[in-house]
Amino acid sequence: MSARRHPPLKSITTTPDGPHAAAQPVDAVPVGEPKGVAEGVPIAVRPDPYPGGGRYPVAWLTICAPRGAVPTATSTCLCGWNRSAVGHGKVHALVADHTAHRDTCPLRISLEGRAAA
Repeated sequence: MSARRHPPLKSITTTPDGPHAAAQPVDAVPVGEPKGVAEGVPIAVRPDPYPGGGRYPVAWLTICAPRGAVPTATSTCLCGWNRSAVGHGKVHALVADHTAHRDTCPLRISLEGRAAA
């Protein structure tokens, strides 16, 4: 047998005997002002430029009526009201039910009562 021409490509490294402390940086004198997350990012938190005024969506009515196809609709509310309909007549009935639900929804009644008080 002949000797190997090329040395092995990988070498086996030795494992340390135990944990060693990392080198500690030398105390440096800070220069300039403290920076935020990145350059140009303000450190202080600013107020929301678009206050909501206490209003937020509670119920959604989604209608999909492609030309020449059967229309579909869904009515969803945060109070748990979830209805769907397929077909012209049932979609019209769901729109009426969704409008009627606005007057009886417990979330909207409590919101209106708080605003009046």
